[in-house]
Amino acid sequence: MAQTVPVLGRVVARQGGAVAARVAGAVAEVLVEVGDRVEAGAVLARLVADRIRFERDLAAADAAVAAAEQESVEAELVLREQERARLAKLRSSAAFSPARLADKLQEIVVAKSRIAAAAARLQMARARQSLREWDLVHTEIKAPYPGVVSRRHISPGAYLGVGDPIIDLIDDTNLEIEADVPTDRVVGLTSGRRVTLRLDDGSQHLAEVRAVVPQENPLTRTRTVRFVPSFGPMAKPLAIEQSVTLALPIAAPRQVVTVHKDAIIARQGNNLVYVVDDAQTAQIRPVRLGEAVGGRFEVEDGLKPGDVVVIRGNERLRPGQKVIHDGQKPGRADARTKDRS
Repeated sequence: MAQTVPVLGRVVARQGGAVAARVAGAVAEVLVEVGDRVEAGAVLARLVADRIRFERDLAAADAAVAAAEQESVEAELVLREQERARLAKLRSSAAFSPARLADKLQEIVVAKSRIAAAAARLQMARARQSLREWDLVHTEIKAPYPGVVSRRHISPGAYLGVGDPIIDLIDDTNLEIEADVPTDRVVGLTSGRRVTLRLDDGSQHLAEVRAVVPQENPLTRTRTVRFVPSFGPMAKPLAIEQSVTLALPIAAPRQVVTVHKDAIIARQGNNLVYVVDDAQTAQIRPVRLGEAVGGRFEVEDGLKPGDVVVIRGNERLRPGQKVIHDGQKPGRADARTKDRS
């Protein structure tokens, strides 16, 4: 027996929200409508890309110029190195000039500095080119995950800034159940604990606790709990924010003996049942009952698993009377009286 309390929850998507523009520009076309299902990577809209394409070409030209400048100063360095080598060979001759050698060494230092500056300019130019390439790629706005378009924010001709929403997308293939659970009911909801949920079409399904959010609402004294559902056959498709009813455990489940409520006879403040013995006679027996479990009662004392009790006609029975019943399977609680005559 697992005592439960009903708590309302709602169907939520693990992924959902606005898909935004990553670059600014005018909208050239929108390729989806509300209700369309799209796959991850599908193109949702395109921006006018002419200006970005021109800027990309300019950046590529700047990178080419910077590369040429770097090659030029590298060639100049080679020339200065050759001149320094020739001057160094004249050390033992009367034509050797220490001042000219010192000047040449300084020119080499300057050439190396110019090479470093040219390399930095080339790196900046290539970075600008890569940035324009990135912008150009993102003039096509693509779906980051599969889902259904729930809203369209733009039409062709609109101008978008960075971060402006284009469409709202809901991933309805990856759903969870979210419920605001009273704090005193959260204790038994450990990760992996399974509970039962019921949809408005009457179908019942299982759900597993994924996480209990460690934040309490001070107004309602509840905490948010997320469940991973295992949906079976349903009469109608699910919808985001659809209500569900969760049967949350009040205490840990325990093994109990139960008896059908129709087997109980109340006489003078005592609860009695007729038990069918091996001789197929009905013997009256007092029982101590516990909590109600649906259409049955928990039996704290007086019965054991496998006892056959009478649930119809027991008001007319007398102790020791013969009975016949449908089958002899242990635990069956369906017996009828047999007329002695």
